[in-house]
Amino acid sequence: MSDAKTRAIDAYIRAYDKKPEHIIRAPGRVNIIGEHTDYNDGFVLPCAIDKDTVVAIGRHDGDIIEALSIDYDAHDIFSIDGDIVESPQLWANYVRGMAKHLLLGDYSLAPSRISIAGDVPLGSGLSSSAALEMAVGRALIEQSGQMIKLTDLAMIGQEAENQFVGCACGIMDQLISAKASAEHALLIDCRTLECSAIPIPENISLLIVNSGIIHSNSDGAYNERRAQCEKAALHYGVAALRDIDENQLEAGKAGLDDISYRRARHVVTENARTLAAAIALRQNDLSKLGQLMQQSHASMRDDFEITVAEIDRLADIMNDAIAHYCDGRGGARMTGGGFGGCVIALAPHEHIADIIDSIHRHYKKNDNQKVEMLISRASAGVNII
Repeated sequence: MSDAKTRAIDAYIRAYDKKPEHIIRAPGRVNIIGEHTDYNDGFVLPCAIDKDTVVAIGRHDGDIIEALSIDYDAHDIFSIDGDIVESPQLWANYVRGMAKHLLLGDYSLAPSRISIAGDVPLGSGLSSSAALEMAVGRALIEQSGQMIKLTDLAMIGQEAENQFVGCACGIMDQLISAKASAEHALLIDCRTLECSAIPIPENISLLIVNSGIIHSNSDGAYNERRAQCEKAALHYGVAALRDIDENQLEAGKAGLDDISYRRARHVVTENARTLAAAIALRQNDLSKLGQLMQQSHASMRDDFEITVAEIDRLADIMNDAIAHYCDGRGGARMTGGGFGGCVIALAPHEHIADIIDSIHRHYKKNDNQKVEMLISRASAGVNII
């Protein structure tokens, strides 16, 4: 039994003096490539990780949903009969938001008691928020005796985060947490929501390194980037930046301010890199994949301006180690919304220990402590345990 599952069940029994009726898990995710392309109707290539949010749920009385967060040592209670309003607790707004937007989507909800525990590192850019949304949403549906398509669950999660929590995220995080396949990445067309499972070769490891710099999607920088992309799309007369290629970007840039142009250049080139990376991964071409990942990091640093000095240094250390130990077979880049969080590397199994040793020798967090690392395999999406 996973630690998160054990903690969720134990907390439920302690708080409510009975066993839960259902246990649901949903994974965090790491994005291999395709950053800030999702809300531009573009392409992303994430996979789910083997770190989860677990929800234990059972019946309640009246019209009440009562939720415990074990990780925050906090409690929330609200009525589902009438308008659901914001809580001063950020974690609780993900629960309330999912309940409200499921109701808006014409799903009926049963009064419920919930306990929540997770082992997705908070603030790391591994989408603990989407894991929470998918686990809570699936649990509420199950407790109510209803069915929901996974794509619909993901869309309701995105809607809740956009409109209730206040982060203008795209669909990627929720969709991969809902629909992931074990041992596969998922190439997602964020306009059509078409998903193509891309096998991750057995010889490749995913190394995720937490920089120690706390990442938050709920601040203004993420929403600012989205507004800049929308401004650029309006300039080019298209619905989204997905609709232009690099030639069109250059041909039509006259009159567009430099910042919006560079934001657009990142998105346009990142879309092309993501499609190429899916091909490289399918063909087990680690050298090509590594080149694309390094180009992606440079674009996030220089054009989209969402990296920080510690992240850049960590990515450089990892790419140098891959060049030295793996002959360039693999690559590293920042993953997630930016301004902190994690760096991901894909590299051959046999050299992961060398890369980790190099990180320990050359990188320390701001508190001079060693960084947290995770060697992960791609896991499945939300499911009932």
